[in-house]
Amino acid sequence: MNKIACIYASCFLAIALLSNCTNKNSGSKNAALYKADLKLPAGFTATIVADSLGPLRHLAVTSQGDIYVKLSALKDGKGIYLLTDSDHDGRMKKKMGFGNYPGTGILIKGNALYASSNTGVFKYQLNDKGMVTDTAKPKILVKGLIDRARDNSKSIAVDDQGNLYVTVGTYNETCRKPNSGEGMAGCPLLDSVGGVWQFKTDKTNQSYGDAVHYARGLKNVVGINWNASTKSLFVMMHGRGRFDDKFPQYYTPKQSAELPAETMYELHKGDDAGWPFVYYDHFQKKKMLSPEYGGDGKKSVEGKYLDPLAAFPAHLAPNDLLFYTGNLFPARYKNGAFIVFHGQSPQLKKGYLVAFVPFKNGKPSGDWEIFADNFSGIDLNKPTGPIQHRPMGLAQGPDGELYVSDDLKGTIYRIGYKSESK
Repeated sequence: MNKIACIYASCFLAIALLSNCTNKNSGSKNAALYKADLKLPAGFTATIVADSLGPLRHLAVTSQGDIYVKLSALKDGKGIYLLTDSDHDGRMKKKMGFGNYPGTGILIKGNALYASSNTGVFKYQLNDKGMVTDTAKPKILVKGLIDRARDNSKSIAVDDQGNLYVTVGTYNETCRKPNSGEGMAGCPLLDSVGGVWQFKTDKTNQSYGDAVHYARGLKNVVGINWNASTKSLFVMMHGRGRFDDKFPQYYTPKQSAELPAETMYELHKGDDAGWPFVYYDHFQKKKMLSPEYGGDGKKSVEGKYLDPLAAFPAHLAPNDLLFYTGNLFPARYKNGAFIVFHGQSPQLKKGYLVAFVPFKNGKPSGDWEIFADNFSGIDLNKPTGPIQHRPMGLAQGPDGELYVSDDLKGTIYRIGYKSESK
C-alpha cells in the first residue's frame, strides 16, 4: 500500500513538473505554431497574430500592444475591431467591434484614435491604456467628401500641429470626356478629388469649404504618412490605367501594362503632382504628357509639376506607407520607408509584398527592395492557384515590430527581428 501511494505521488509530481515546463515554454511553442510562411531578410521572423477577420484595411497599434483595425465592409454591423491578446500567448483572441461605417484610414495620435469612412473622419477619445472611452459617440471631424465607389478610400495622417490630412481619390482615372479619349479641359474634377485636403483635429463637422486644398494632381493616394523626421507629408500615388484602349497608335498593349509608374512624393502646401495632365515613365525617367492632353508617349514635361522622390513598376498598387522609427530592426531601417504593395506588376511578375526604401537625410538613399514576400502563397510568374493573402496596411508596435494586415483572408502578421549573434 505504501509503495502504491509512493508511485501515485511520484506520478503527480511528474505531471506537475511537466505542466510547469509546458507553461514556461508555451510562448515559444505558440510562436512556432503561428509562424507565417513569409520570405524575409535574415534574422526576421513573422507570426500570425489574428486571422479570419474580414476585409481589413489600415491598422494602428497602442502602446500596450493592442490593435485597432479598419474594415472596408461592415462585418456583423461593425467597421472597426479592437483586438487584444488577453492571455499573452501571441494571439489576439479577444475582439470588440464598433463604428457602423466601412472605410480605410485609422491611426493613433496622442490620446485620440482617428478613423475614416468613405466620406469623412471620426475622432475617439482614448484613456491612458489606449482604450476608446466611448465607442458610441465619436466626434465627427469631417463629412461630405466625394464617394463614387471607385477609388473612394479616405486615408489619413496627422501632424504635430493639430492638422489632419485626408486623401480623396478620383472616380474618373483619366479625366476623359464620356465615351471619348479626349481629356476635359483643365480637369474640373480637381476641385473635389485627386488630391489631399487639410483639416483641423479640434474642429467638428468640417467639409470642403473649411479645408485647405493642400495638394492636387494625385490620382489616388491610399498610402500616406506624416514623417516626424522631416516634418513633412509623404504619399504614394497609384498610377493611371490603360493607354492602348484609346491610343493604340502610340502605345502597345505591353507598354500599356507596364506604364505608368507608381510614385512617391513629399508634399508641401500648394504642390501639384500633375494628374491627369502628366504621368511618370520610370523607363525614360521623365514626366510625360498624357495622351488625353496631346501626348504621344514621347513628349516630356519639364518643371511645372512636382517630381516624384521614387518610382516603382506599374500596377503594384501602393496601399500604405510607414516610416520606421523603432530600434528593434537593424540600423539601416531607421527612418526608412516601408510600403505595402497590394497588386502585382506585369513587368516584374511579382507583387503582394512589403517593400523597403532606405532613407538618408530625409530622402531616398538607394534602390527599393523587397522586404516581405510570399503573401500570395504562389509563384506569380507561373501561378498554380488563387492568391492566398493581399497585404494592405502597416503599423509599428511598441517594441518596434512591424504589423501587416491582409484584406483577403483577414489576417494580421507581426514581423520581428533577432540577430544571429544574440
